[in-house]
Amino acid sequence: MDTLDYDRALYYTHRSEWDNLIVLMVRTKDHMLSKRIERFLNAYQFSSDYTVIERNLYSLLRYLDHANSVTETVHSPNENPILSI
Repeated sequence: MDTLDYDRALYYTHRSEWDNLIVLMVRTKDHMLSKRIERFLNAYQFSSDYTVIERNLYSLLRYLDHANSVTETVHSPNENPILSI
């Protein structure tokens, strides 16, 4: 997967740019990322219980951390991930 999607999701979440997060949710090829974003935004918009929102936010952030760490180990430090096939 492209680490740019994970970086964007983290940036948009940190900056509370929900419109851009929705666009990323639709365009990303990572279905797990899309589902985590959807759950968080749904909880943020419709839940009155802060613990539900917090749980979905932490779930999204944990997934972003996990996906970034897995993606980094796939590429060696000297390898250019854009040019690798």
